[in-house]
Amino acid sequence: MARAFAKISFTPDVQAVQAEMGSRTAYRAAELGEAETVVLSDFEQAFIAERDSFYQATVSQSGWPYVQHRGGPAGFLKILDEQTLGYADFSGNRQYLSVGNLRGDDRVSLLLMDYPGRQRLKIWGRARLVNERSEPELLAKLELPDFRAPVERGIVIHVEAFDWNCPKYITPRYSQREVEALLAQAGQQQPLADTTHVPAALGNGLLPLTICGIRQLTPRIRAYELRHADGESLPDYQAGAHLRVPIALPDGTVTSRAYSLTDVPGERDCYHIAVLRVEDGDGGSSALHDSWALGTRLNVDAPENDFPLLDDDRPALLIAGGIGITPIKAMAETLAARGTSFQLHYTGRAPQDMAFVKDLQGQFRDRCRFYFSQAHNPIRLDVPALLDNAADSVIYVCGPTRLIESVRQTASQLGIADDRVQFESFI
Repeated sequence: MARAFAKISFTPDVQAVQAEMGSRTAYRAAELGEAETVVLSDFEQAFIAERDSFYQATVSQSGWPYVQHRGGPAGFLKILDEQTLGYADFSGNRQYLSVGNLRGDDRVSLLLMDYPGRQRLKIWGRARLVNERSEPELLAKLELPDFRAPVERGIVIHVEAFDWNCPKYITPRYSQREVEALLAQAGQQQPLADTTHVPAALGNGLLPLTICGIRQLTPRIRAYELRHADGESLPDYQAGAHLRVPIALPDGTVTSRAYSLTDVPGERDCYHIAVLRVEDGDGGSSALHDSWALGTRLNVDAPENDFPLLDDDRPALLIAGGIGITPIKAMAETLAARGTSFQLHYTGRAPQDMAFVKDLQGQFRDRCRFYFSQAHNPIRLDVPALLDNAADSVIYVCGPTRLIESVRQTASQLGIADDRVQFESFI
């Protein structure tokens, strides 16, 4: 939790209630020390750029809060820099409540919602009004090219604090566009398999597993939780390990695929994997999504590791592309537990298509960066610049072949020894 957020929000009255309810000790540490310089990371910026609405609160002269909904096309809330937001203000019902409130008190609070993803971002800032006469160039940056209504003014907000909310009580809701996309997707895919009939165990391995949890991480990625069928402890593994699992194909044959274990090693009673559905692939991932259900029994071999995390104290540079985040996530958690320095760089199409983004942001806020190639405002990974500053770090990269080759070729050009570049390829 950021100190800037705590110093603004934890007033004496709030502290008193925390003390009464027993949470004061847990939150007090967040207030200690000077407030940090607040900057919106690539993750926050991408989230903001994808929003098509937000709620804004201002304070009136009488002390009453006033909350107003603001809406527009995705990206209408502009990111002017890592500390400044702004939007164009159009003519409405001409009550001018928010504008009038800002004349006497420049404090605002914004609430940005992602209902399908069950995420919300709270922002505190100080707002000022700009117009054509005072700052025409700045106002022009806030205008929407495809919106013809005249702009009355611009609202520019200097961000003083932000915080992410727990998703526990966010009810998923979907826009018409999102529902249409989900219906189109449903027409191409089979639903989760029928759980009323559990077939005989698949595979010939000596380790019996049962699927006891399924979670949809993104529209195309599902996480699976596997436990020992007889309740026994599972064989241990190290970060980078994978589990080869059997899959029944539609023609009745059984094939197998290897999927990385995604969690920090040491949880001996459960394995976690995440599987990307690839529609134009060889059919293995699609068959897995269509046939695996709660209670499905699998006989597998113990985990293997072709992508081990080196057992030394050198700093690590972790690079993941798409579903290649699966072994990299376990590596980051292991390095953090060791106290080893690392940086994680994760690239994908857009936040909503990338697994574990929120988890990583919460755990490693200061040690991870995200890149979105097809988001509203693309943020792209610069491999040469990244490796040029790698110093003596060991580089671990997992993802599409083109990403791995880019890293390897760049490392070779920079004179980085081959043994400092560890990789594993994902389609």
